[in-house]
Amino acid sequence: MGFSSSARMVSRTAACAVLAAGVTVGASASAETRLTLGITSNLSTVNPYGDSASHLYGLWGEIYGNLCRYSFEKGGYVGHLAEKWETTDENTWIFHLKKGMKFHNGTEVTAKDVVHSFFRMSKDPESSQKQNSSRKIKSVEAVDTYTVKMISHKPTSSLLSYICGLWAITSKDTYDKYGAKEADKNHAYGAGPYKLKEFVIGNRMVLEKAKGNPFLRPGSPDIVIVRKMTESEQRVTALLNGEIQIAQFIPPHLLSRIEKSKNSRLVPTSSVEIMFLAMNPDMKPWDNKKVRQAVCHAINREGIVKALLKGQAQLLQGPIGPGQYAYNPDHKPVYDYNPEKSKKLLAEAGYAKGVDVDLYTPVARYVNDKQITQAMVPMLNAVGIRTKLHTPEWVTQWANVRKGKVPFFYQGRGSVIDPGPALSQYFETGVSPRIKFSSAEYDKLMQAERAAFNEKERIATLRKAMSVLTEEAPACFMWTHTLQYGVANNVDYQPRPDGRPYMSEATMKN
Repeated sequence: MGFSSSARMVSRTAACAVLAAGVTVGASASAETRLTLGITSNLSTVNPYGDSASHLYGLWGEIYGNLCRYSFEKGGYVGHLAEKWETTDENTWIFHLKKGMKFHNGTEVTAKDVVHSFFRMSKDPESSQKQNSSRKIKSVEAVDTYTVKMISHKPTSSLLSYICGLWAITSKDTYDKYGAKEADKNHAYGAGPYKLKEFVIGNRMVLEKAKGNPFLRPGSPDIVIVRKMTESEQRVTALLNGEIQIAQFIPPHLLSRIEKSKNSRLVPTSSVEIMFLAMNPDMKPWDNKKVRQAVCHAINREGIVKALLKGQAQLLQGPIGPGQYAYNPDHKPVYDYNPEKSKKLLAEAGYAKGVDVDLYTPVARYVNDKQITQAMVPMLNAVGIRTKLHTPEWVTQWANVRKGKVPFFYQGRGSVIDPGPALSQYFETGVSPRIKFSSAEYDKLMQAERAAFNEKERIATLRKAMSVLTEEAPACFMWTHTLQYGVANNVDYQPRPDGRPYMSEATMKN
């Protein structure tokens, strides 16, 4: 496998290309089990540190392995390549690796590989993982072959949230031998349950089972094909035709097609992805808090959930909802649907005659995203926020959001189990440019919650921070979806609330 000059990876063999298209070839291939997953997100880079998205964290974790992961069944973090960990003081974390864990080329995973992975996350020019590495962790040291010591810049009680499921552990020896680009493209030796067989940027990713890997389950598919399929009709049709076996994010109006199918079924999951309308205070009129608050009062969220999501969502009264860490059922303030109050706030902000804004939305990245934002436009217009809707490709919007170039947009933030890292990434001063919001009070509270190792103290501080954030309104928090997956009847798979596609957790019936 290798890249052409257009940065597209070409399969090593014609058989691999046919497999990626969902066709079985040859007598030996007929014995293989193949699972094809249709996703809405982009497959943007072969660099395991080059993007920051839940689905890619999951896929790279299946190839390279992670130190640890979050278990929804156990309600906490569990070891993956690490056996256990402890803190010796508020800044020092010790991780003990499992012995005998092997990369796909047969070499053993050791502490030097963890140190190397931290180096790549921190120093690689293409890395999008600095917020999960060098901005929180001062140093990573190999104490011995199987022991790693991490020292944080400041006491960080939520440090595991920046590590577990996010750090892909790559091989130092492979990097030293081939260099970053060659290693990522043609020698993606990991310690996860799957090998990278093919990667076509923006199109598909093909994984092959690493036989004998301890993370595999009986019945784990031999070949996993991940296909970018943004159109919901396309995913549903492909599922019903047997072209794919798992279809992500079935919108409400298509649920009945799968319910009537004899060969597939709906598998729901709650989601910890928070959906929001973001406003960048670095750009007018979003530098005025009252304008931002006016937006939050202008949106009839209940009506959207009822009409467009058919009840398949749970309203957020703050940044997070029930089941997420530090959720407060008595959270204040709460933005009700109140157009008159919205008009009043807009006038107080100096826009009595209204204001013109541009709203950006992805299309088919989230459930009914375009339809939802289309419904928001007349609501905003009605209070004097004259809104022009833009529908760029998700790849374009995401790239511009990450650079802080989008003034007003609809989006989700996935994997919000512990809200500390997510709310720091988007709203704490200087952590990322995505929303250039800055509040000294909020920053102080976020720093305090990370320093609090007493759980009651940390929860109380997080709740205060979330109240300040809601009052300042750099974002209007909308809802979390109840996500519906279409799953073929010969596949046993329970989607995760964090959206990580750990395909080793799927099993197939012959």
